[in-house]
Amino acid sequence: MNICGCLVHVRRDALPAARAQMEALKGVEVHAATEDGRLVVVVEDTDAAFASDIIMSLHQIRGVISLTINYHHFEELPHRPSPAAPHPET
Repeated sequence: MNICGCLVHVRRDALPAARAQMEALKGVEVHAATEDGRLVVVVEDTDAAFASDIIMSLHQIRGVISLTINYHHFEELPHRPSPAAPHPET
């Protein structure tokens, strides 16, 4: 499991739409925002994608100027398959 704390800077005119796109993504939570376009965002692994892949998709949102990872926590969870691994048949 990966948990990443990120600071995302978005153009001010694109902020409402960019924030809505981020909040619509599974594994993404926006925890704080400023009027000038800075967002505190937490990204974590999901069943479908690694946090790193989700972060790369945040870079593609219209209006995103920069994204920095300010915190990272990794923990092995033996009972949960990785998003890239095929699910075992039951």
